[in-house]
Amino acid sequence: MTERSTSRSPSPIPVADPGLQPERTSMAWGRTSMAYLVAAAVTLRWVPHYGATVVIVTGGLVLVALGIYAGQRRRYRRAALGVVNDRLHNSVGAVITLAFCTVALGLFSVYFVVTESL
Repeated sequence: MTERSTSRSPSPIPVADPGLQPERTSMAWGRTSMAYLVAAAVTLRWVPHYGATVVIVTGGLVLVALGIYAGQRRRYRRAALGVVNDRLHNSVGAVITLAFCTVALGLFSVYFVVTESL
C-alpha cells in the first residue's frame, strides 16, 4: 500500500544553505508580526480611558499582524525561488503597507496622549 498525502503543499525548494537571505527575511517578518501583536495587547490597557476607538485600533493591529503572517510563506517561497533562479524581487507593497500602518499607529498614539493631557 502506498500512502498518499492529502494536502497539496508545494514542492520543496532546493536551497543549499538554510541560512540564506530568504530565511532571515522570513524570520524578520515573523518578529514584526509578533511586535504588532504585542502592540495590540498593550493598547488594550487604554480601553477604559478611550473606549471603542482603542478597540478599533487594536483590531487593526491584529489584522496587520495576521496579514503579515499570512503573506510570510508566499514571500519566503518567492524569495527562495528567486535565489535559485537568480531573479530576486522586492516586496515593495508589503513594506509600504507596513510603513503606513506603523505611521498610523504612531499618529493614533500621539493623539491619545495629547487628548489625555487636555
